[in-house]
Formats: sequence, structure tokens, C-alpha cells
Amino acid sequence: MKIGNIDLGERPVFLAPMEDVTDPSFRLMCKKFGADMVYTEFVSADALIRSVNKTRLKLEICDEERPVAIQIYGRDVETMVEAAKICEEAKPDILDINFGCPVKRVAGKGAGSGMLRNVPLMLEITREVAKAVNIPVTVKTRLGWDNDSKIIVELAEQLQDCGIAALTIHGRTRSQMYTGEADWTLIGEVKNNPHMHIPIIGNGDIVTPEAAKSMFDLHEVDAVMIGRGSIGRPWIFKEVKHYLQTGEHMPPISFAEKMEIMRQQVNQSVERLDERRGILHIRRHLAATPIFKGIPNFKETRIAMLRAEHVSDLFHIFDEIVEKYGCEY
Repeated sequence: MKIGNIDLGERPVFLAPMEDVTDPSFRLMCKKFGADMVYTEFVSADALIRSVNKTRLKLEICDEERPVAIQIYGRDVETMVEAAKICEEAKPDILDINFGCPVKRVAGKGAGSGMLRNVPLMLEITREVAKAVNIPVTVKTRLGWDNDSKIIVELAEQLQDCGIAALTIHGRTRSQMYTGEADWTLIGEVKNNPHMHIPIIGNGDIVTPEAAKSMFDLHEVDAVMIGRGSIGRPWIFKEVKHYLQTGEHMPPISFAEKMEIMRQQVNQSVERLDERRGILHIRRHLAATPIFKGIPNFKETRIAMLRAEHVSDLFHIFDEIVEKYGCEY
């Protein structure tokens, strides 16, 4: 599979862009475990052209994580074009436009999946951004605004006509947010539309190797994208790649190894930010990781872990967890 001239191999697996998750250290961690392409947190076009420092920092990428895409979102043509040019200066391999974010502070203002209610503007933004930069431009969107307006099959052709190099589809509507099950059938319909010739990337509920393989086998997508399934579990990419290549599950990573990976994430987060902000940032991964699932009477330990304010305190809890449960999980 190729996006522009970027060869991503057969059945590639991507790390989805996620706010407050896909920072540089997490992207590199997922790359280490086999992610074929990674995406930055999504970048506000408005904040970028106003030179908001926190937003500018999201453009920091390194060669070790390539191929890497920067994702932007906004709600007017001029701002998006200017932001796209700024992003191009950071030298990403791909520029992705977010027409899929469902959260109220984004979609409610007409950006992200809010664009699904203003398709002419969505297409104009896409067309002008694609013309403004010299790197491949891709789009990530949803099936439609709600169950009564699943427009993705027609919309995909229109976006392709705007000059995009690939399209990622999350198998939910905006109104679903992240609830219910992702509907992959329409993703497959887009992929099998004879008028489509750009790569189609499937996204939504890919939390197991079997789900990834099903997306490829049943719906014939060119790539899959993993989002929430990677939070607190960056090794999912290794599990998926092994299953796709062999049809078998890889030997499980030990509990102690998984805890060591969590330590690395804590250290990287603290190194990138500082102790206070780094620990606050990593709590989302600690809360979401499945490695503690099934441990009896773990509630108090979990609360203590998520309340820890210093690395030394957090790692002391980690040591106690490994000592108590390391051989059992």
C-alpha cells in the first residue's frame, strides 16, 4: 500500500491521532512495537496561526518515528490553508485533515465531525489545502452526522475528487461519539466502490488481532488504524502484526514486562514535560491499560496509583504490584 510515494507495505497498521495521547514518546513507543505509521495529536489551525506555544509543540517530530502524519482541524478555508503551510515546514510525511472528531468543543463549533453538516465547506477546505502543500494530504472522517445521514459512500468520492491521497473512515456517526459498535460495512462499501482508487483505512473498535484481520479480510481495506485500543497497551501493534503474518497469537508478554513498559512511559512523559505534568499526562494510560484487569481487590491500589504525585511513589506502587501479582498475571 502507498500513500503518495510512501510505501507502507502490505496490510499496514497505523496509530490513530488522539488528543493528549499521541505525544512524541508514545508515538515512538508504538513505532517500536510495529506501528507502520503514526499520527500527532490533532492540531488546531486557529491556535497554530496565532502561534500558541502549546500547539506549536505538537508539530515536533523526529526521524525515528517516520513515516509520521500531522493532523489539523479547523472551520474556515483561509485558516486551514495557512495552518497547512506551517505544518509542511515541520516536514511531516503526510498532512491529515480531521473531519471526524466528535467532541462538543470541536464539532459543536463546526470543525472536526461538525463539517459533516456542511459538506460544501468541507470539500472547499480539502481542495484548497491539497493545492497549498506539496506533501500528500489525507482525510479522516466518520460515516455521517447521525443515523439518518450516513453519507460516507458519496462523500468519499467527493473527497477523492478534491485531491486527497487516502481516506480514513471511523465506522461511527458523530452522534454515536464512541458508543455502540463500529459499523464496518459502509467502510467496505467505500473500498469496493469501483470509482474509488485511493487507499481506504478502516478505524473503529480494532482492539484485538482478530478484529484487525476481519477488517482486512471482510472489508478489504488497505490499512487499519488503532486508537483507543492502544492506550496503555502499545504492544497491541506487535500482537496484531504477528497475527496478520502468521494467523496465530504471539506468545504473551509477561506481566512484569508490561509493567516495565509502563515505567518507560512514565519516565518518558516526565522527561518530556516535568514530574507534575508528566504524571498527570500518564494517568490516562494507567487508567485505560488492560494489564490490571481481573486482579481481585485492586480498587484501592488503582486509586493510589492514579493519585500518586511523584515518580518515586508511583514506582513504589508498581514494585508492590509486580511483587504481589507478577507471577499470576
